[in-house]
Order: sequence, then structure tokens, then C-alpha cells
Amino acid sequence: MKNKKTKSTKSKVHTTKDSAVVKISSKGRIKELISTKKNSSAKQPSQTVSAPATNLMISVSGIRGIVGDGLTPEVVTKYASAFGTWANGGKIVIGRDSRVSGEMVRMAVVAGLLATGCRVIDIGIVSTPTTEIAVKNLKAYGGIAITASHNPVNWNALKLIGPKGLFLDQAQGNEVIELALKENIQYQHWDRLGKIEYYDHAIQNHIDQILELEYLNVSQIRDRRFKVVIDCVNGAGGIFIPKLLREMGCEVLILNEEPHGIFPRNPEPVAENLNQLANAVIEYKADIGLAVDPDVDRLAIVDENGQPIGEEYTLALAVDFILSRKPGAVVINASTSMAIDDIAQKYGCTVFRTKIGEINVSTKMHEKNAVIGGEGNGGVILPEIHYGRDAATGIALVLQYLSASGKKISELKQTLPQYTMIKTKIDLAKVNVDQILQKIINKNDAKKVDRTDGVKLIYDHAWIHFRKSNTEPILRTIVEARTQQEAEKLLSSFTLFFK
Repeated sequence: MKNKKTKSTKSKVHTTKDSAVVKISSKGRIKELISTKKNSSAKQPSQTVSAPATNLMISVSGIRGIVGDGLTPEVVTKYASAFGTWANGGKIVIGRDSRVSGEMVRMAVVAGLLATGCRVIDIGIVSTPTTEIAVKNLKAYGGIAITASHNPVNWNALKLIGPKGLFLDQAQGNEVIELALKENIQYQHWDRLGKIEYYDHAIQNHIDQILELEYLNVSQIRDRRFKVVIDCVNGAGGIFIPKLLREMGCEVLILNEEPHGIFPRNPEPVAENLNQLANAVIEYKADIGLAVDPDVDRLAIVDENGQPIGEEYTLALAVDFILSRKPGAVVINASTSMAIDDIAQKYGCTVFRTKIGEINVSTKMHEKNAVIGGEGNGGVILPEIHYGRDAATGIALVLQYLSASGKKISELKQTLPQYTMIKTKIDLAKVNVDQILQKIINKNDAKKVDRTDGVKLIYDHAWIHFRKSNTEPILRTIVEARTQQEAEKLLSSFTLFFK
């Protein structure tokens, strides 16, 4: 669907005590909302266990597949049952995003969990971080977030969460996968089947935790009465983020609010997909534009001039703000911007890098007692809320930074170290990745070769990173340098390897 300027749409204005809310209509199929919530299973990738099903991706980011072509009800139920067995029939929280396939997958997940004797707590259509938080708050043995995050509408996935509200680690994920593949599932008899119940307060609990952060001066934010445009991409954010913004006293203009799961654009919140948001910011003279992905763990920002600042700078803003209040260790992944290193150096703090994947960052944050961490795709992790990427927490920190500084978002961005990053994708079916990466290693002139995750070649003030995606059948290539010209030159120097 082509992006349209918001002045060609109809708007409805509702006024509340603290803010005005403008709902910017968008075209698309609106499905009836379903209040029940769904569960999903299987998260971890496995180096020792492989899945035979075609069109399934089993990785640190979950078990993902195209619905009806790899991800079927049988597959979903099998992995949900394996997770229920792994959880020994304990209490399991389930939540899902708004995808069209969500209710089908939810039912298959519930069936698998009930069959293994689990007590299922269904929290409805919520963000993935809300599900993680609910696992901990409700003292559950685990949880399943049913979402394919930024993947296209025909995908869905099961993300498995452990007792601490964290995604399963490598070893835990392998245990669940092995139970599924070996069909070593402990189904219960009729008199020991599980039961399902529903919990309606998970979103408000999440909001309350954010507003109670020691870093936030909510009254100060309310006094600024920020005009905010939020693009919810018809995902789970539509029933969460506008409410959070209203409670912080913002005037809220909402794009793509209804959580019906028919995404109006590519759901990944990167600059090229934010034209509608940029136009709305300009038209309505907003202070800031915000975009989230369907499960609300990634945040992208558009400045008051309608310019996307780049998802890497979401984390950079959050890190700069937190370190100014509470210096300490920072943990990021191998593909995150050098800007974080520069910011940490300014405050005399140490940066630790990990493999890509939220659980890898979370685990290292625990180990290093980090004060903040995350991934450069717009994923902010603040331990005081939970050890998971959370767009809502990122929004609160950025608005606090704005209100405290008195600056505009474009001005704040300019106070940070300036780098240019280029991200490209290569279809894995078209190349022999392992062979090419070995050639690159053999023939490079980099200052350092980092094999933490894939191959990363590090130069003075620049780097290029090649790695297989955890979420799509592609090779990701990311390059960063001080200028666009330098980044393009470095990227082009490796183009011949892939021809």
C-alpha cells in the first residue's frame, strides 16, 4: 500500500483531561478484535538439534514460519506441548500480537499446554515485553509470546519465556526442541488436564511500572504537553502505547491504531517504511513521531522536521540519558552502533558486546550488572522494568530526556556521536555463505576480525558485519562509518564477493 499524506485522511478528535487524542484514519481491512489471548512455543535456536519441518526457522529469536507452509497447527501444538512438558505442567502466561493468524495459533498453543496439564493465563493481545513482565509478576513457570515481530503478515512465531521473564537460553531451548522432535511429550489423562483463565490487567501493570521509574519526572513531562504522532502499524501497540502517552499528558495523534493485523506497510520500523509517519509529523506540527513494530519491542523515532533519526539512535538517546543519571556498564550486540561506545567513554563507562539476540544481551547484562543495554534495531533494555527489549520504556526515557533538556529531538540527536549505517540483505538461497565468508576473512585488510557472531571486520572508525539472520532466511550485511560516502565505499569493496 502506498503511503499517503495524512491531510487526505479523516481525523476524529477526542479530548480527555490530560490530553487530546487524534485518531488518523487509515485504509485497510478491519477485523473484529478478539479478547482472548494466544500462546506460542519454542524459542531457542539449536546447534545440536535440528528441525525437519520445511520453512521453519528455529533460532535464538524463536520458532518462526509462514502460516500454512511450515508453521501449521500440528507444528504449533507439538512445540507448545513440548514446552508444557518442559514446564512440568506449571503455570504458563500466553500473549499474542494482532496478526490475522494469531487466534488460530493461540488455540493450537492452548490445546498443547492444556494437554500437558498446564494452568494457562491468557493476557490477550499485548506487547511481547508485557508478556515477559507478566510471567514474572504472576509468578508463572514460563510464558509464550505469539508473534513474528517485524516479519511480514503471513508469518507467525512462538517465543518461549522462562520463569524469570527472559527468553529461553540456548540450553533451555534445546531441551524443548529435543522433546518436540523426539515426541517425548507427557500428555495427561482427562482428570489431570490443565485449565485456562484470563487476566486483564497486564497492560496497566506494565504502564504503572514505567511511570514509577526513578528516572521519570512525570509532572515535568506533562507540563511539556508534547504533541506526539504514533504509528502502531495495526499491531499490539494500538491498545497500549496511546494509553501510555495519554498518561504522560501528551497530545496523541494515532496512525494505524486498530489491532487487526493487516499491516499497512512493511512492519519493520526502519526509515524507508516511515513515510506516512514523517508526513503526519510535518502536517500536524508534532514534536516527535514514534513507530513501533507489531509486538512493540522496537522503537523508531522521527524528529520534528519529519526526518527519521535512525533506529540506532533510539538506543543511543536512552543510553546517553541513563548514563547521565546512573553511570555503569552497558551491554549491546555485535551489530550496534559505535555511537554507544563513544557515549559510554564520555561517562567513563564500559561497553560489552554479545551475539545478536535479546537473550544474549539480557544474560550479559545480568552478568555485568549493567545499568542499560539493548540492540541497535530500536530495542531498549532497562533492568528496572525487565531484561527485555521494550519500546514503551524507550518512549518514556526519550520523552523524559526531551523534557529535561528543553531541546527538540533533532537537537538532541545532534549532541550524540554522528555515524552513518547502511543495512542490506542477501537471499541465502543465492549464495554459499560459509564459503564466501571464509574468502572475506582470508582477503581482508581489517584492523580486527571479530567472530562473535558471523564475521565482523573492524577498521579505524568503521566496520562491516556479515551474519545469518535469526528471523529471516537471509544474510544481513551492516556497515557503519563516519560519513555516508565512507560507508558506501566500504560496502562496495565487498560487493564482488557475492556475485
